[in-house]
Amino acid sequence: MSYEPGRVPWQEDIPLRGLRHRLTWWGERTSTPTVLLHGFLDTGATWQFLADYLPPSWTLVAPDWRGFGATEWAPGGYWFPDYFADLDALLDHLVPQSRAKVIGHSMGANIAKMYAGIRPQRLQWLVNLEGVGLSRTQPDQAPGRYAQWLDEVRDPFKPGRYESAEQLATILRMRNPRLTADAAEFIAKAWTRPLPDGVELRFDPRHRQVNPILYRRDEAEACWARVAAPMLLVTGEVSEHRTRHGATHPTEQRTVTIPGCGHMMHHEDPATVAKHIVAFERDCAASTP
Repeated sequence: MSYEPGRVPWQEDIPLRGLRHRLTWWGERTSTPTVLLHGFLDTGATWQFLADYLPPSWTLVAPDWRGFGATEWAPGGYWFPDYFADLDALLDHLVPQSRAKVIGHSMGANIAKMYAGIRPQRLQWLVNLEGVGLSRTQPDQAPGRYAQWLDEVRDPFKPGRYESAEQLATILRMRNPRLTADAAEFIAKAWTRPLPDGVELRFDPRHRQVNPILYRRDEAEACWARVAAPMLLVTGEVSEHRTRHGATHPTEQRTVTIPGCGHMMHHEDPATVAKHIVAFERDCAASTP
């Protein structure tokens, strides 16, 4: 059985910092949409499950990050600060006259949380689905990291291919048994493009290359400390990412945990995730002068 969307999306492409970016919308265009930021190797279209449970009066828009989904690939490769600049330009385009309401997952949430400290007055509120940063690194890891990156540049990754979207859906369910069959099929189709002899993953395989620059958690935490917008952190009860949840977070943070869910909680139990988001938004609205 195929997943039947409760809200039918529509797409548009916009130029953003030299690349064509794909936007997926739910609802009529407004100047105050809620912006949904997907995680690593994902795409904006798979916010569909959450969109079906958020209030139909909310206009939602989900970009595909550079090199993911239907957004163009960056010829010069991928560097994390570019995501801040992309988000800055995106919010200027989508929410030009007011502070933005943002929901992010994993990589998208990490981008949004750091950005919220870089631009403390730009967000109205942030819902953070397990954007808890990465583990700390040590300087003596640098030689090995650079060597690994050089090896991968020399022998780059090839696009992932499968016999069919159905085959990928089966693999997704093996990796995450909490996904329903129809959700896995929907995700597999959103992540792939058809080929004459199967399907190919839509993201740029260079995303799989190791980052030669070590993650600097102290710098991330310095950004988090400047966040002014209220933030809801949502974690999955059985997610392996919960162990990364350190002590340094915005003072306005509220935390909830989704029972029985892993890192992909918005795919596994979107109804419960949506319930907490709506309650958070209601409390934010009530506390606004």
